[in-house]
Amino acid sequence: MTEGLRERKKRQTRQYISDIATGLFLERGFDAVTVAEIAEAADVSVNTVYNYFPAKEDLFLDRSKGVVDRLSRWVRGREDGESAAAAVLRELRDEVQAVSPRVGLIEGYDRFMRVVHDAPALRSRLWGIAQEVLESLDETLREEVGASVGDPLPTLIAGQINWVHQTVVAVIGREMMAGRNPGEVSREVLVLLDEMEELLSEKVLNYAVRAAE
Repeated sequence: MTEGLRERKKRQTRQYISDIATGLFLERGFDAVTVAEIAEAADVSVNTVYNYFPAKEDLFLDRSKGVVDRLSRWVRGREDGESAAAAVLRELRDEVQAVSPRVGLIEGYDRFMRVVHDAPALRSRLWGIAQEVLESLDETLREEVGASVGDPLPTLIAGQINWVHQTVVAVIGREMMAGRNPGEVSREVLVLLDEMEELLSEKVLNYAVRAAE
């Protein structure tokens, strides 16, 4: 469906406010910047800011919706004959090998991570997002295999797959904060992914294999 003029203006306004806020947070730190200051810098009212972003944390982590269902999207899009874990490993390898900013492999990511590191509210929000990722994946696996409500296996498998993703993200964040080159970190994380795959059991690696049509 084609985006209407009203929807486009709302999207552009939201992005503009987010960009202004992010610039201020990177410059001064999350806790040092108020919503009123962001509104003034963006030339909008405080109420307008809250209309687009219910909480201050949303201004900095404004792309979290795309993160929450990322693993679920990868699992749903798995190829014929491919398991849930194999699909996530493949997608992660592609992102890392491409030195993609979507996994933090970009110059300047250290500035983003320092803002998060110095703000307890942002760290708490990231933990909450990580839990939402796990819950979304658990639900997706249950749907994909038709698991019963009381079946613990989808939860256990989701935990293992999520561990791979969270470890990759954490390692990249740590290395980028240390001032490392994104290309070098990419090569090291590809090796790490191979090592993590070796640690996964056959039960995990062969769970939710998509049957060929």
